[in-house]
Amino acid sequence: MTRPERGGDAVHVVRKDIRDSQEADRLLPLVGRGDHQAFEELYNLVAAPVYGLVRRVLRDPAQSEEVAQEALLDVWRSAPRFDPGRGTALAWILTFAHRRAVDRVRSARAASERELRVGRRSDGPAFDQVAEAVEGTLEREWVRGCLERLTDLQRQSVTLAYYEGYTYREVASRLSVPLGTVKTRMRDGLTRLRECLGSAA
Repeated sequence: MTRPERGGDAVHVVRKDIRDSQEADRLLPLVGRGDHQAFEELYNLVAAPVYGLVRRVLRDPAQSEEVAQEALLDVWRSAPRFDPGRGTALAWILTFAHRRAVDRVRSARAASERELRVGRRSDGPAFDQVAEAVEGTLEREWVRGCLERLTDLQRQSVTLAYYEGYTYREVASRLSVPLGTVKTRMRDGLTRLRECLGSAA
């Protein structure tokens, strides 16, 4: 009697993973050259595995979404430094995601430990707490200042896509403008944002 073939679904999943990995290898170098269409495709391709990895580390869904977005923004900024000779694009991207998630865990743990130490010593805030709060405020102000330099449509498009996780098509629908217009404004806005953030770094 012939045994029924097992693992068909698993084989399909493996093949899809291989295709996705190969597609990421193709897209990431294009992103490194400033290709916004390639980044949209890459974003849609890797957003789910990035979120899944971050969620396994952080557990909390809201924090996981935030950290996943930060990781993908890191990918956009750092894509020119990708070296295909050192590994696959997907592995490189997931490394960013894992690093961001671990940093968030360490930051939360350090903050909790600082609060305990401060609570034992005095009622006043520790210098580290004040410095961290100031640094976080400055970073938010820096990003906000760069966003304010964009046009209204550029700012709305970038905010919806990179901070709220909408695809370009969903952004176009929400803003009631043609998809081509959103892509053009997004490309111009991201270029200006990258220049502003780079000059302030």
